[in-house]
Amino acid sequence: MHIVITGANRGIGLALADRFRDHGEDVTGTARDDSAQVQLNVSNPMQHAAMAEQLKGQPIDLLICNAGVYLDKGQNLDGYPADMWAESFAVNVTGVFLTVQTLLPNLRVAQGKIAIISSQMASHTQAPGGSYIYRASKAAALNLGRNLAADLKSDGIAVGIYHPGWVQTDMGGSTAAINVDQAATGLINRFDALSLDSTGCFETYDGQPHAY
Repeated sequence: MHIVITGANRGIGLALADRFRDHGEDVTGTARDDSAQVQLNVSNPMQHAAMAEQLKGQPIDLLICNAGVYLDKGQNLDGYPADMWAESFAVNVTGVFLTVQTLLPNLRVAQGKIAIISSQMASHTQAPGGSYIYRASKAAALNLGRNLAADLKSDGIAVGIYHPGWVQTDMGGSTAAINVDQAATGLINRFDALSLDSTGCFETYDGQPHAY
């Protein structure tokens, strides 16, 4: 099985890549720097074009859109500058779409699956205030995934959207509830279970359906 993971150089992406490789799967990781097989800033169209050439003709069984940023952590209401909004949406939303768009020919050949790593903070049920940019961008990624699921079902491509848990990473912090290995184990189980019957699902890493 050929798996492509964006943001595979650290955190959840790296844990997923390591776990899949341990199981003998063919993994192509991306990173902004040269620490993965493909150098990709997901918001850069030119780098997407280069990735398309690099992976041309290679079927992709699973695309994991994991790359993301949380730039507004700790901001208060007199913060949230416009460029922070623009960069966050460029990575967390546009970057997901460009990645899917770029690799769609590879996914169609394999009738592969797409997993979008969003967050429970995307849900309208999780709105305690703060983190406006991150919450809004992850809600947009959730909406994007739901619409991709509708459009790609006829191609035999299932799309799932996932909350990875509150994970002990640079983004989640050291006091988070679970470690990256727990998150990776749960997410891989979710990816395995994803099918055309469940396409468009929004689930937690441990298999619970999440309110939109």
